[in-house]
Amino acid sequence: MPTLLSDRVARLAGPTPLVRRLSGQSVLSAFGDGVFLTGSAVFFTQIVGLSAARVGLGLSVAGLVTFLLAVPLGKLSDRYGAKRVWAIASLVEALLYLAWLTVGGLLTFIAMMIVLENVTSASRSARNAYRFDVFPREERVSSNAYFRAARNVGYTLGALLAGIALATNDDHVIRAVPVATAALLILNATLVSRLPSVAHHAEEAPLEEVLDTAVDGVRGDRRSALRNKGYVAMAVCGGVLGTHQVLLNVVIPLWLVEETDAPHVLLAWLFGTNTVMAVLLQVAAARGVTTVADSLRAQRRGAFFFVLSCGIVLVTHDTVGWVTIALVWIGHVTVTGAELFQSAGEWGLQAELSDPARRGEYQGVSQLGYTLGTVWAPAAYTFLAMEWGTPGWLVIAGIVLVAAVLIHPAARAAERHLTRLDATATQPA
Repeated sequence: MPTLLSDRVARLAGPTPLVRRLSGQSVLSAFGDGVFLTGSAVFFTQIVGLSAARVGLGLSVAGLVTFLLAVPLGKLSDRYGAKRVWAIASLVEALLYLAWLTVGGLLTFIAMMIVLENVTSASRSARNAYRFDVFPREERVSSNAYFRAARNVGYTLGALLAGIALATNDDHVIRAVPVATAALLILNATLVSRLPSVAHHAEEAPLEEVLDTAVDGVRGDRRSALRNKGYVAMAVCGGVLGTHQVLLNVVIPLWLVEETDAPHVLLAWLFGTNTVMAVLLQVAAARGVTTVADSLRAQRRGAFFFVLSCGIVLVTHDTVGWVTIALVWIGHVTVTGAELFQSAGEWGLQAELSDPARRGEYQGVSQLGYTLGTVWAPAAYTFLAMEWGTPGWLVIAGIVLVAAVLIHPAARAAERHLTRLDATATQPA
C-alpha cells in the first residue's frame, strides 16, 4: 500500500525526475507565499499598525514601481543566467520576510513593499525563463501545468497553517507568520540553487555564440522585447483573458453575498472546488498544447468558459433556493475552466513567441502586458456587475470576446517579428 500511494503521488507530481523536483519546489514556494498572504491583512493592521487604506496605498505604490521595472528586472536573467538570478532573488526574498518584524509606519512599509515586489518580479521572470530553457519544446506547457497544480497544493497548505496562527489571535503567534514564510522560502532558495544548470538558449540560438561585440550591440536594440509590438499586444490581450481571477475571487463572491439568496457558507465550497479542479485538471487542460495554433485554441476555449460563466451567474439574481446554489456553483466551475485553458494557452504563447536569447526580458514584458490587461478589472467588473446587473455581465462577456479575437492577430504579428529577426541574423555581415 505505501508503495502504491507513493507511485500515485509521483504521477501527480510529474512524469520525469526534473518535473517532480520542480513540482516540489512549486509546493514549497507556494506554501511559504500562502502563509504570509493569508495572514498579511491581520499582520499589517494588527502588528504593523496600519489602516486598511494605508495598506492599499502601499500596495498600489509598490505595484506601480514594479510595473515600471518589470522589463529591466527580466533582463537580469539574460545577462547573468536564469537559474542564478532565480536562486539569488529567492534567497533575498526569504530574508526580506524577516525584515517585516522591524517595519513600523507607512514609509517603511512602502519601502519594504517596493523592494519585496521587485525582488519577487525578478524571481518570477527568472523562474519562467529557466523553465522554458530547461525543457524541450514539447514538454514546456505540460510541465508548467504540473507546477501550477503543485502551487495550488502549496497555497492550500499555507492558508491552513496561517489559519491556525490567526485563530489564536495572539500577537506573538501572528509575528511568527513572516518567520515561517522566511524559513520555507530559505528552503526553497536552497532547492532552486541545486537544480541542474542549463545552457541558456544554446540549442535554439547558436548564432549568439559567434556574433562579435559590435554586431551584438547593434542587434541588441533591434531585438528588444518591447520592439515586438505583437508580443506586447498579445500580453495585454492575455491579461484581459486572465481576468477570470477577478471574476473568481472578487465579483462572484460579492454577487453571491449581495445579489442572491445563496448562503454565505457556499463561498468556502466554491473556493474548495476551484482548488481541487486546479490540482486535478490543469495537466489535462494543457495536454497537447505545443504550437502557437494549439495555444490560441486553448485561449479560445478559456474565453468560451469565461463567457459561459457570465451567462450562468447573471441569472441567479432572479432564482431562489437550491437553483441559485446550483447555478452559482456551476458558474464557478465554468470560470475555473476558463482559468485552466487560458493558463495553458498563455504558457504556450510565451514559450513559442519569446526570443530564445531574451527569455527573461520577454517574461518581463509578459508581466508588463498582464498588468495592463488586468489592473483596471477589479473596479470595472465590480461596477458593471453590481451596478448594471444583466447588461453589466454582458459587457464583461463582450470585453473577453474582443480580447479573444484580438489575441490571434497579435500572436501572429509576434511570430512574424521573430521570423524577420532570425532572417536578418542569418544574413552574412
